[in-house]
Amino acid sequence: MERQKLYKHLSNPKTAIHLTTDTWTSSCQKINYMVVTAHFITEDFVMHKRVVNFREVDTHKAEDMARELLICINEWGMKNVMTMTVDNAKTNDAAINIIVKELPGIYENGKHFHIRCMAHIINLVVKMGLKHEVYQVKNLQDAVKYIRASPQRIKTFKQAMKDAAVESQRFLCGETPTRWNSTFELLRSAYDVKDSFLEYSHQDPMFQKTVGRVPSHSDFEMIKKMMEFLEKFKKKTKKVLCSTKPIFHTYTREILDIEQHLRKHETHPDFMFMVPDMKDKYDKYWGNYDTISDYVFFATLLDPQCKSKFMKVVFTQMLKAKNKNKKMSADEIESKARAKVIDIECKLDKFFKTYLERSNMTSSSQQETPEEVVNFDDENEFFGSYMTSGSFHSTSSESQLQRYLNEDPIGFDKGYDILTWWKNNAVRFSIVARMARDILGMQISTVASESTFSNGRRVITDYRTNLSVVIVEALICTQDWLRKSSLPIYDYDEVQDVLADDDLAIDIVDAIHNLKLTGKRSEN
Repeated sequence: MERQKLYKHLSNPKTAIHLTTDTWTSSCQKINYMVVTAHFITEDFVMHKRVVNFREVDTHKAEDMARELLICINEWGMKNVMTMTVDNAKTNDAAINIIVKELPGIYENGKHFHIRCMAHIINLVVKMGLKHEVYQVKNLQDAVKYIRASPQRIKTFKQAMKDAAVESQRFLCGETPTRWNSTFELLRSAYDVKDSFLEYSHQDPMFQKTVGRVPSHSDFEMIKKMMEFLEKFKKKTKKVLCSTKPIFHTYTREILDIEQHLRKHETHPDFMFMVPDMKDKYDKYWGNYDTISDYVFFATLLDPQCKSKFMKVVFTQMLKAKNKNKKMSADEIESKARAKVIDIECKLDKFFKTYLERSNMTSSSQQETPEEVVNFDDENEFFGSYMTSGSFHSTSSESQLQRYLNEDPIGFDKGYDILTWWKNNAVRFSIVARMARDILGMQISTVASESTFSNGRRVITDYRTNLSVVIVEALICTQDWLRKSSLPIYDYDEVQDVLADDDLAIDIVDAIHNLKLTGKRSEN
């Protein structure tokens, strides 16, 4: 039942689908699995995500990955896949190039189909900085590694915490070489119990001999600065990992906040040696607006809090950062930024017209017969025919996007929900709202797919290594579809049928009335 309902939505050409994908190797089965998650926003402006594929993939080669992705798209009857978000790897780039050739009618022949995972880029940026050795950090890493190496040392350190009157809910965290945030957690957990290291050195004479020196209070002053520097990236990573609500429209503001953070620290004596490499990695992906997907800028324009006004600020700041050493005049930067805003507005208008054409085609195919046309003025057939013709509505529709952009941005509200705004304003901007609904569902990270592997590890255990890949996929997908966090997908055609059924409506009203009477009797 759930699969049929999901298939009905995914195979509907009106459903704009955004895919995220990742791969994982089961340590128990020694099998490579690929997960594909579909993200979409329904007509009631509710965002959904569903795992649609969890299958074995022969290799991580581009050809194999592209083949499995295309099989998934075809099996689900997807006719409107707009974007795909993947990690930054050459094989992923090659796989995307193969896929776009098989998907006709996508925007600019797939030039903007590939959305790069922001969390992965942040990871690359920070790792470029952490490759520079800070002796206080290195010393602390060695100390934590030494303590965590045996149960006896861990026990001794916990006793040292008690002796030093240190209270903390956290213990020393280990590191994962591929994830910079594990380094951040190590620093934070060690900082919370910083007074315990000296006490521990008194109880374990081999500690100082092995590590070299006991982390001191002056060391932890530098550790605190490093934590404060990394905190920005930690918060950004946490924010972009959200996949339950739209955050694609925040893309530009988030990357520029990172750029500003790096700029503030590039002359700081404690960080000036590491920031240049981080900035180079940042510039590779986000330093040039011509290499960023048009969809990113479309989403910014379709954010009622931003629109063209903020878009100009975005391009101005990007130009300043890009041309810092070229000494471009303020007037030149202003002119270029304004021209780029106009360029993006024109591209969005062109994209909008594709929605307008589809809307007009739908309207003409659903036109009522002359007998059913509502007569707005019984005494004036000429005016009545004008009001019911496509001319009246299409003129209004053609100006919808410009009318929306010309309105002032709404005031900043921390609790504001962009989908609620578009839902409430869909009457005024019906076609623009439909376009916004399709664009805002795009994903800026692959976390939705990566998190599925946590379920995979629970399903594929040492005791279930004989499960076939078909059974594994069935278990993973059905768990995802039935879990409470997966919002139900309402079929509005069925809802309309129910509402149109007078007998059923009367039965429902009677049932509610009887329930109220029963409740009153029980109270008495």
